Amino acid sequence: MRAATTLSVLVLASAGIGHAVISSLDAGIARVDAFKDMKNRPSAGHGTNLLLVGTDGRDKITEQERRQFRLGGVPCHCTDTMMIVHVSENRDRATVVSLPRDSYAEVPEHTDDTSAEPHASHPIRLNAAYAEGGPGLTIRTVENMTHVKIDHYLEVDFASFMKTVDVLGGVRICTATPLKDSYTGLDLTPGTHTLTGGQALQYVRARHIDGASDLGRMKRQQQFLAALIERATSSGVLLNPMRFRDVTRAVLGSVRADEGFGADELLDLGRAMRDFSPSSSEFTTVPIAQMNYDVKGIGSTLKWDQTKADQLFTALRDDKPLTADQPHRAHTPAPVSVDVDPRQIRVQVANGTATVGLAGRVDAALAATGFATTRQPVTAPAHVPHTMIFYDPRWDRSARALVAALPGSELHPAPGQGPLLKVTAGADFKDVRKIRFDDPAQPQQNVLRGDEVLC
Repeated sequence: MRAATTLSVLVLASAGIGHAVISSLDAGIARVDAFKDMKNRPSAGHGTNLLLVGTDGRDKITEQERRQFRLGGVPCHCTDTMMIVHVSENRDRATVVSLPRDSYAEVPEHTDDTSAEPHASHPIRLNAAYAEGGPGLTIRTVENMTHVKIDHYLEVDFASFMKTVDVLGGVRICTATPLKDSYTGLDLTPGTHTLTGGQALQYVRARHIDGASDLGRMKRQQQFLAALIERATSSGVLLNPMRFRDVTRAVLGSVRADEGFGADELLDLGRAMRDFSPSSSEFTTVPIAQMNYDVKGIGSTLKWDQTKADQLFTALRDDKPLTADQPHRAHTPAPVSVDVDPRQIRVQVANGTATVGLAGRVDAALAATGFATTRQPVTAPAHVPHTMIFYDPRWDRSARALVAALPGSELHPAPGQGPLLKVTAGADFKDVRKIRFDDPAQPQQNVLRGDEVLC
């Protein structure tokens, strides 16, 4: 891998492809003077901070794409997604912090670029800063809230997002539960899926899957970014000059960036990411103290937990990893995310094999994972080759959570059985996989590595 990396760099340099290609791409990037007339900014920390903004831009979407991926309606000229991406000084780590679009914010005083009308500082939802004052006011608002100096600004619209995913050959996503959103048209069954550009856009835009709205969507966006990093770093894109060119053309063909984010910065980040893997990235969301903070004239907002948020952004300024106190277990599968608390799922285990004590071991392992087992294993009436789960269809979400802990097991509906799920351990039983309950009504307060949110 190191030899290939070195060779790629030599090929880029000796053939004159590297800087020439990137420079030609640089010339095609739409520029925005995002840092115009900024004063009293935070002190620079260590590493590089990018403000990554996803906008509701639809002007480059074809009519067929509008219909197929439910992209109709009028653009809101606002930010659907906002993240701070911190790349460490030694380029071995990327930290992604999601900033909820409905966060309570106070924009600093400013002058409207169009009307030249002055505006005093006033409260808004965070995503409205873009509509009111564009990238410049968005950056100033984020810097005032986080005290993190933003070094670069990158704005991605629907078209550039879809092109990026397609040129990578799709991105692999998995889900333990069905994901269906009638607004975006997303319809994924439990399992693993390779999403094309339009499908990926449906996935990251969906906010009507559960009661979590934007908070649930941010978790899926973080999972998608981790999968995107895995795809880019494992597919050889960053080691192949021509593929790297194609990807960067797709990414940069319809984005807007600050004037200082040029060819040299692109090459620097591209070279840095050659050694990246999903475990090199970490994801979190700004800690939330109050979910429905009502503001007169604005409505419901999300109020940050300022103490915890300050700790988070101090770590970014000091270039410290957020997962430094979490031992990395490279060979331990990441817990599977489920949408039902296992403590609410009652399970009885039966032994369907000739192995003495198997039901007791399965019962104990499920209990250790959090399930409310009966602690009274029984013997099945007959030996079975496959592990089976018998469940009342009214408790199908609980059954899917149990399947996530017992991968490969068979689901058998048993109408009238009630809330108790019954497991018959078969000859193919291997182990119980750990699961993680993600409450859709609560923001993600913890930090996850990229490899912990992948399939």
